[in-house]
Amino acid sequence: MAGPESSETGDTPAALDPSLPAAVPARTIALVGLMGAGKTTVGRRLAAALHLPFADADAEIVKAAGCSIAEIFAEHGEQAFREGERRVIARMLKGPVHVLATGGGAFIDPDTRALMKQHAISIWLKAPLEVLMKRVEKREHRPLLNEADPRAVMERLMAARYPIYAEADITIESSPGPHHVAVESILKALRAHGALAP
Repeated sequence: MAGPESSETGDTPAALDPSLPAAVPARTIALVGLMGAGKTTVGRRLAAALHLPFADADAEIVKAAGCSIAEIFAEHGEQAFREGERRVIARMLKGPVHVLATGGGAFIDPDTRALMKQHAISIWLKAPLEVLMKRVEKREHRPLLNEADPRAVMERLMAARYPIYAEADITIESSPGPHHVAVESILKALRAHGALAP
């Protein structure tokens, strides 16, 4: 699940390439990918660059449920969590245009994926295993990593989910470098996709 992602680089929107002026897309930009891909950190910087609001789907789910995601998994199971996640994301996609960071399993759910395809521009932050593991190590709030060896779980999730994430409108490599590099890549890709003015 996507909680607050790594912000160890400390970069800021001010570090973005000034040759890429902000423009407002017509649809919400939804970031998808595995836990540790940088969806929250990159999402905040992307929202700042585009002068758009930022929202984190997991944070909204926690607010609506009144308990942590780990508690939802433990008390109600993953299926109940996915149903709640679908409702929250559907509500958010109906609101004003913004940048939305989604949980790692959101795009895997067929109904949620269909909602994003209809109402958002989906961007997959694709990261290699070592980058993901470095970012999620020692984080106990990741329910899926608590059930078995974290590396084995991550490898299994990559094998199962990467082919589905590949259905996103845009794919951006999430490297171990500064997050503003990913933001610059997203802005360029959005222009090439026709989502932003050139």
